[in-house]
Amino acid sequence: QKHLVESGGGSVQAGGSLRLSCTASGYIDSTFPMGWFRQRPGQAREMVAAVDSDRTTTYGDSVKGRFTIYKDYVKKILYLQMNSLKSEDAAMYYCAAGEGGPFGGKLKIPEYYNFWGQGTQVAVSS
Repeated sequence: QKHLVESGGGSVQAGGSLRLSCTASGYIDSTFPMGWFRQRPGQAREMVAAVDSDRTTTYGDSVKGRFTIYKDYVKKILYLQMNSLKSEDAAMYYCAAGEGGPFGGKLKIPEYYNFWGQGTQVAVSS
């Protein structure tokens, strides 16, 4: 029933680190394009980082150099390591998976993903 389940969210001080996990199951194959998106109240959902079916990675401009996305292809777990967290990183973070990749430049478009997790909240205190 639940194909994607996120965990690892919480509250952290600015400058701190956090690692999010997304466990895939059922139909979702570990090679599917997958990504992390975040959404703040009143704002559109935006891509944070994604991994394509050919293992190419891409990052949102605001997180480059601070965040790292990687997969455990055996356990089917997608991770997002977040370092040097800023107040603007606070949001609900969602894990997503698509089909038919590679997506290439389409990785940043939410509408191309078929599966979504319930989200995990990240809070950053100053």
